[in-house]
Amino acid sequence: MNWLIDFGNTRLKCAPLESGRCGPVQAFVASDQEALDGLLRILGSAKSGERVWLASVASAERTEALASAIAGQGFSVSRVRTQAQCQRLRIAYAEPARLGVDRFLAMLAVLQRNDGPWLIVSIGSAITVDLLAVDGRHHGGLIAPTPTHMHEALGARFPNLDMSDGKVMDFAADTPDAVASGVRTAALGLIERSLRNAHERLGVTPKLLLTGGGVDGLQADLISEYLPSPVLDGLAIFAGHDPD
Repeated sequence: MNWLIDFGNTRLKCAPLESGRCGPVQAFVASDQEALDGLLRILGSAKSGERVWLASVASAERTEALASAIAGQGFSVSRVRTQAQCQRLRIAYAEPARLGVDRFLAMLAVLQRNDGPWLIVSIGSAITVDLLAVDGRHHGGLIAPTPTHMHEALGARFPNLDMSDGKVMDFAADTPDAVASGVRTAALGLIERSLRNAHERLGVTPKLLLTGGGVDGLQADLISEYLPSPVLDGLAIFAGHDPD
């Protein structure tokens, strides 16, 4: 069986490649050695000619260690990297290697839809925003800290600030609530402003697509659609057109 693997900073996801599509997804804690051992047990030993397509934004050291472990089980490992152009997708970055392969593959998957243009927002280890036109042109994007990271940064910068759990509200009357409300509103403001700017650029408001493990705290206030595994979906598309 051929496999697809999305190796992130927080989570590692894998799925079988079934008839050119992403099969059932299993997720692991990326930094947990026991979980990684479990992944290798799921993959098992490769039969002749079986392959793994690997997309990774983890460190080079961790990526090489994972690729070596998979190859040790007999698989041919294809490390997928961002390309300036792939099928209809044309990325905005002059240096393709500087765009995360996860963003590249997510856009490749989204281009299979017929309801564009799209604003793709991933909320995981960071918030990433990408604007994608229906013709496959990537108009660029943004990267920002998540509400969790903003909260942690405030606590580290101001040790005397009350950083206990707070409730989200429009206008808070104590510090914990003000911090909780402020960091959430900052993230929502980033997304809402990006939608407005996208409308000014394209003449139409794009469809908002959310993905990542941190969307739960924001999705209720946004008119959006959730994508469970766009990176793996993009990997399946890439694998289907991989000439190697």
